[in-house]
Amino acid sequence: MNTSHRVPAAGSRDSVPRLAVFPLTGRSGVRAAGEIALTTRAIWEGVLDEAVREDDDVYYLELSDVTFVDVAGAGALAAAAGRLQEGRRFVVRRPPSALRRTLDLLWPGQTGIEVSTS
Repeated sequence: MNTSHRVPAAGSRDSVPRLAVFPLTGRSGVRAAGEIALTTRAIWEGVLDEAVREDDDVYYLELSDVTFVDVAGAGALAAAAGRLQEGRRFVVRRPPSALRRTLDLLWPGQTGIEVSTS
């Protein structure tokens, strides 16, 4: 991934959710910080669309600094995973617990998503 999408990180003075996304060093993927919600959904979906176009078998989504993912953000991840070519997957590292629960509840057995808590 050659571009980074940046909106000021969560915790700024206004209450509008923010999302910052940066390429990982040394492997295919991104690190995100902030919230994935209505106002940041276009950034999230752009990241996922770009990830689907990548050639690597594994694409890492480091979400340890993401504080919230709404159900539409989880759905965008599941939809993107469904568009991956066979054998490819997203490895979602340290996501918020609500995202893990939402994926388990609404998209159980989604083969294109591997959740890692370490």
